[in-house]
Amino acid sequence: MKFRLLSLSLLVALSSLGSCQRSRAVGPPKAVAVRSDGAIELNLMSFNVRYENPGDLDDHAWRQRVTGAVRMIRREAPDIIGVQEALHGQAADLWASLPDYEFFGIGRDDGLRAGEYSGIFYRKERFKPDPDDHGTFWLSDTPAVVGSRTWGNEIPRVAAWIRLIDLSTMRGFYVFNTHWDHRNQESRERAALLIAQRIDTRKQVDEPVTLIGDFNSLLSNPGIVYLTGKSGVVAGSKQSWSNGLSDAYQTLHSNEKNHSTTLHFWKGSREGEVKIDHILVSRGAKIEAAEIVSDDKPVVSDHFPVTARILFPLTK
Repeated sequence: MKFRLLSLSLLVALSSLGSCQRSRAVGPPKAVAVRSDGAIELNLMSFNVRYENPGDLDDHAWRQRVTGAVRMIRREAPDIIGVQEALHGQAADLWASLPDYEFFGIGRDDGLRAGEYSGIFYRKERFKPDPDDHGTFWLSDTPAVVGSRTWGNEIPRVAAWIRLIDLSTMRGFYVFNTHWDHRNQESRERAALLIAQRIDTRKQVDEPVTLIGDFNSLLSNPGIVYLTGKSGVVAGSKQSWSNGLSDAYQTLHSNEKNHSTTLHFWKGSREGEVKIDHILVSRGAKIEAAEIVSDDKPVVSDHFPVTARILFPLTK
């Protein structure tokens, strides 16, 4: 699938959709510090932005939230952001307001601009995209068919991926970003199997991976259990994945109870265990920090963003 970036002309055409759009100044490239140990150090974020719903009023409306969302991203300073639920205008608002980032993604309805994006922002001075290793696939029996849905979900679901070259080490790694169905469990379990298969068959199979997303699943869900390498019944059969990933937040906060909610339904509270937004990373990664970002008032979405700071060490 063709590599797509939002263009300046498109942003001008969409200028009425948000208050944060502005011209993007082009300056000299920034220097990139080179790590002597060869490790890839990444600050990651998963952020369900809440789609621009006309029924969301007052502080919940996107036009009111977008400034806070941009402020939050600048404060947290992630290197890579997986966004979910972003409609085209929302993706354009964020991209125009974050000039240090590039964006990759397409609309799930038509493979162009219609429908929600599961898009990936990345720092353009730190990473170089592989022009031959990226794309979007639909979570269905026909993943190359735009808009396809064959697993019981009523709306299309997708995953996007991109291979990036870290300019501080000249090592490559993969970012996958997805948004699973919120109603159909079979769809979620089959999505886990398909994404794992795509990770297993990536072109540079020895390079590390991070899988970011709103999975609409707790850690106990069979789909997440499978992705984290544990044995369980998935799509009707007992299975495990030998290349299972590690959940960054769970690794550091395994004893945390009743304060890990990410889907808060505009309540602004972490109370409970409704954590459905996850950052999963290749085993062997060193997870240095992981947080649920919940301090912004008013809230920037009906989901709290999730962050992680990780190292992918150089392996011999």
